[in-house]
Amino acid sequence: MTLKLGLHIGPQDISMDDLKRLWLRADEGGLHWVSVWDHFYANPLKSRENPCFEGIAAMAALAAMTRHVRVGCLVFCALFRSPGLLAKAAATIDHISNGRLELGIGAGWFKEEFEEFGYAFPPLPERMDQLEEALQIVRGLFHEPSVTFQGKYYRLEGAVCAPKPVQRPPRIWVGGQGGRRTPRMAARYGDGFNVPYLSPEQVRARNQRVDEEAERLGRDPAAIVRSANLGFFMGADARSAERNTARMRQLGHSAMGEEGNVFGTPQQVIDRIAQYEQAGVQGVNIAIRPPVDWDAFEAYIEQVLPAFKG
Repeated sequence: MTLKLGLHIGPQDISMDDLKRLWLRADEGGLHWVSVWDHFYANPLKSRENPCFEGIAAMAALAAMTRHVRVGCLVFCALFRSPGLLAKAAATIDHISNGRLELGIGAGWFKEEFEEFGYAFPPLPERMDQLEEALQIVRGLFHEPSVTFQGKYYRLEGAVCAPKPVQRPPRIWVGGQGGRRTPRMAARYGDGFNVPYLSPEQVRARNQRVDEEAERLGRDPAAIVRSANLGFFMGADARSAERNTARMRQLGHSAMGEEGNVFGTPQQVIDRIAQYEQAGVQGVNIAIRPPVDWDAFEAYIEQVLPAFKG
């Protein structure tokens, strides 16, 4: 097995020291990928006082501190920044990381953070329309000498992104749980497609939809890299596995049902991750919800990772 394993850690409910400790251990331990996410409030929203660091700044720090891992965000909310600003920030991070950027872009969903930070929160179809324009603009700024764009939401007049990213170009990821429009946009605009917190069967169905749309558009489906994010509740041994499984069920994640998590012992997690490989993904990222079980994370690196290195 040669599945690429990574870490997805939202910069929330955690100190910066512990966040950096996770990044560095992932980098030194041989993981392929580390990504942040893009929120103003920790989610699920329990208290607005819970710490939540900004995504672009966190991603830039991740890029500067590490040497090997791919540096990602799953995903930046297209509505929080102009696509021109996002493209410029991404190109800068690609230079900081010496060509390790992985840029995920999505439509956003967290109503409270939109409204309380002064952003409109239109209905989902309109947010998806705005995302589609943003994807076109960011791709254009990465690929073209200059971009002029006249859309419903964004306008650019001869905009130039200089310097271009180190990668020519970096991968743009489209991510989400949706089974219709999200796969369509991934097939049209994406270099990668990420599905968070769904079962292997659901991931397979969404990958099939991407394949169908890519073929309809004349794209090679194999050119679109696939990955899945899974909540991480593994234990280093049987006792801690039982404890972490109980925590998972107590949390009752609204966006992370039991089927979208890995839990149990390291061997059980190996077996579960293998099902996602069979569902057509080339990468799996564990999503850690603090407080961090450091023994479990170490067991993931020492016991689970080698099972997928071939």
